[in-house]
Amino acid sequence: MTGVLKPVQVRRPNRAVTLTTSLDVFVDLPPDQKGSHLSRNLEAINEVVDGSVREPVGSLEELVETIARSLLKRHDYATTSEVWATADYFLERTSPWGRTSLEPYRLVARANARRGERDVERSIGVEVVGMTACPCAMETVRDDLLKEHPEIARWPDGIPIITHNQRNRTTIILQEPPNHDVEADELIDLVEESLSAPTFGLLKRPDEGRLVEMAHRNPKFVEDVVRDLLERLLKRYPKMPDGTWVRVKSEAEESIHKHNAFAERSTTFGELRAM
Repeated sequence: MTGVLKPVQVRRPNRAVTLTTSLDVFVDLPPDQKGSHLSRNLEAINEVVDGSVREPVGSLEELVETIARSLLKRHDYATTSEVWATADYFLERTSPWGRTSLEPYRLVARANARRGERDVERSIGVEVVGMTACPCAMETVRDDLLKEHPEIARWPDGIPIITHNQRNRTTIILQEPPNHDVEADELIDLVEESLSAPTFGLLKRPDEGRLVEMAHRNPKFVEDVVRDLLERLLKRYPKMPDGTWVRVKSEAEESIHKHNAFAERSTTFGELRAM
């Protein structure tokens, strides 16, 4: 069952927030059973979500874990259950030029429960929209300009050359082992630091120019975004077990093409440490 929309109360420091959450829930079927009892899925969801109104949950990961456990109790024929949750989320951000605004992000949570196993596998994720500037076009333009204007070679180092930009959408989903809490806000920070530049809903004209300059001073392909994010993740969580898996994908909505650029890496912390 997919696309079940529910308001979920989640505890945050000194407050509770209501997240409009979309839930996808799954159970497996034995070979001799034709279909699932779908109403039991909604019963499991309603029980947990209605409870969050009275007592907010600690996180979306906690919510999907509880639903995953409930599904196995209600579907006695199932051996596994899987629950995904996505929700719009807002953070107060301050631009490098001191302007404060609420900016939108997307939270992702996943839980997979297996009958007979005590622990439920949980994952936390975020989706962040930012900006990238193309290094390839920048170098091409630089070479062309040098042919026509050799004096450009005397420009001080670090002055960026024009290039085309992309709206970049990067998603990270990280396994959350027991006793290794991960904050979504931290993941959002790591993603934004890995882009050419963040984006903001409100920019005055001087800010627009500064943001474009910031991105051009830090040109990146989608592959660069994925690599840089994985590197930052490894430094931020040095004690994460080797078997912890992570998936990062970055998609750039191209401005000069009718197609998008896309890069993805699925790996473990052990594989990253071995590189």
